[in-house]
Amino acid sequence: MKFGTKAIHAGVEPDPSTGAIMTPIYQTSTYVQKSPGDHKGYEYSRTHNPTRTALQNALAALENGKHGLCFASGMAAIDTILKLLKSGDEVISTNDLYGGSYRIFTKIYQDYGIKFHFVNMNDLGSVEALINDKTRLIWVETPTNPLLNIIDIAGCAAIAKKHNILLVADNTFATPYLQTPLDLGADIVIHSLTKYMAGHSDVVMGAIIVNDDELKDRLAFIQNACGATPGPQDCFLVLRGLKTLHIRMERHCQNGRKVAEYLKKHPKVEKVLWPGFEDHKNHHIAKAQMNDFGGMISFVLKGDRMEDAIKTLERFQYFALAESLGGVESLCGHPATMTHASIPGVERMKGGLSDSLIRLSVGIEDAEDLIADLEQAIG
Repeated sequence: MKFGTKAIHAGVEPDPSTGAIMTPIYQTSTYVQKSPGDHKGYEYSRTHNPTRTALQNALAALENGKHGLCFASGMAAIDTILKLLKSGDEVISTNDLYGGSYRIFTKIYQDYGIKFHFVNMNDLGSVEALINDKTRLIWVETPTNPLLNIIDIAGCAAIAKKHNILLVADNTFATPYLQTPLDLGADIVIHSLTKYMAGHSDVVMGAIIVNDDELKDRLAFIQNACGATPGPQDCFLVLRGLKTLHIRMERHCQNGRKVAEYLKKHPKVEKVLWPGFEDHKNHHIAKAQMNDFGGMISFVLKGDRMEDAIKTLERFQYFALAESLGGVESLCGHPATMTHASIPGVERMKGGLSDSLIRLSVGIEDAEDLIADLEQAIG
């Protein structure tokens, strides 16, 4: 089954009671049992809900995985993975990652005795050099947020397997339309479904996809015990979004290429970060592990001044200045004061995230209008 067909059909079936082609919203907290313990697979909606089950099955299918688990947010999914750890364990992560991930690592779990190493994962040797007998996870985000670095998933997987540790891959920017980390050797794939997967800026949700049965059981236990599960209405909205994922991502990629190429030629733009350029540091890895290069772009204006970036952001018309990404509408953002404000300035600068960096989530509007908006905003 090809991806587009899978996006529409995988994991879902017509409702057996009515034949409804769309999965019903099972707006219920509990389920009647014939006798104590004698039920139809559902007892309480924190544990299981049929709408959520359909979504989890669909997500697993799209990622070429076996098990899917959905959460109230991407951060709830991250939190659940970190609860696999105990005091004294260590995690190796990229030094360029989503600010919310950095915040929960350093402000929450570090206080529980878990040590986090942040390293430039363009050099896999620096990853392996940090591994010791306390290392439990390698945490990969690729393309990274917001510098669009590309990390070699298969290379990280080889290191993880050599040392018998888990590899987590955040696939939010790429989606399974562009890459499937489980096929490249990752143990856990994580998503903020809020972004491209739902695609319409109308829901907040997260997901984990795995192949290993035991790992799934451990994560499902934590999910049920801690209770950060989504409601059926939100699950319905993400299911609906998945049905157009392939055509949305195709347009995001087409528009992303046009916008990136325009910006690269603009006389007032100093640099453009987009993995589709042949001079991107790891373009060859992106070309090998991705089907296309996505609609996320970051750029810096000449002079590298924060005040110029702010003025540009204020002048946009079609690119809405807002948190988040991956919706049908184009968004612009200032990572240093928005999505990555929780990372100290010194640490941001170490990773290459300057205060003047602008991040774009290129939507599915007409590319000509988006380019005209860039032209008037940059001036």
